[in-house]
Amino acid sequence: MNRDDSWPSLPYHEWKETCATLHMWTQIVGKIRLMLTPWTNHSWHVTLYLTARGLTTSPIPHGTRLFEIDFDFIDHKLLLATSDGARREMLLGPQSVAQFYQTLMSILRELNLPVSINTTPNELPNPIPFERDEIHRSYDREYANRFWRVLLQADRVFKEFRSRFCGKCSPSHFFWGSFDLAVTRFSGQPAPRHPGGVPHLPDAITREAYSQEVSSLGFWPGNEAMPQAIFYSYAYPEPKGFSEAKVKPEAASYNPQVKEFILPYDVVRAAESPDEMLLAFAQSTYDAASTLGNWDRAALEEKKPGLLSSVQPS
Repeated sequence: MNRDDSWPSLPYHEWKETCATLHMWTQIVGKIRLMLTPWTNHSWHVTLYLTARGLTTSPIPHGTRLFEIDFDFIDHKLLLATSDGARREMLLGPQSVAQFYQTLMSILRELNLPVSINTTPNELPNPIPFERDEIHRSYDREYANRFWRVLLQADRVFKEFRSRFCGKCSPSHFFWGSFDLAVTRFSGQPAPRHPGGVPHLPDAITREAYSQEVSSLGFWPGNEAMPQAIFYSYAYPEPKGFSEAKVKPEAASYNPQVKEFILPYDVVRAAESPDEMLLAFAQSTYDAASTLGNWDRAALEEKKPGLLSSVQPS
């Protein structure tokens, strides 16, 4: 596989309309999981996960039945499958958010899986309720597929980075509210009360999510305010001196507006080894957060001799 296949170009201005539409579609699917899945700390029960073809909710309970919803960005379909063998699909193509919402809810009712969701999008300044959104209606197959392929590579590297940590750590998962892929490490210590203020997200949710000290790594495709795809890393609470820390690679920099270290995706995809560059960014920003924040790194990063050898085939 060549570089453009594995780490494709993703210029925000080329697919911003599709990006905005897909953001709303993933919010609809994510809110279905939110309404039916038992609460898990830090809202881990709402996320989507990467698959070999797209994104999935993973199994969702509905009484004693289970179902899952998958985005397939190869054949460009939304797939629904139930534990009793039923399957439905809808084509992904140019259509309004309102049409997508109505069609998906109709399919769920047909499968005897009715669910009601809050139709106001989260984490956006001027949200349009899903059932009234006729503005966002673009779907470029090529760029939807590229976005998924970038997520696939990021997810692979994030899981490698996650494996180096034995403390509390999130899965590598996709948050449909902020529309980013993230993996978060925890120090094990409580954090100061978060100020909240995220648009159309209850402060109680934000405060529970940041109730413990974290170092978070992620990928985000950009928006109008910052129109470029980036990898990011931040700490909450941000320890003194974090913004001045020396991190790798040299192309990474601290953005005081969002209070994150940022590494442009285009720099990573052009690197001789994108994996090594991304892992260096992940490690160096975590080093800064954990060292300046006085984390118990010896406990959180200790190795367990013999654990791997005991499960490897002879």
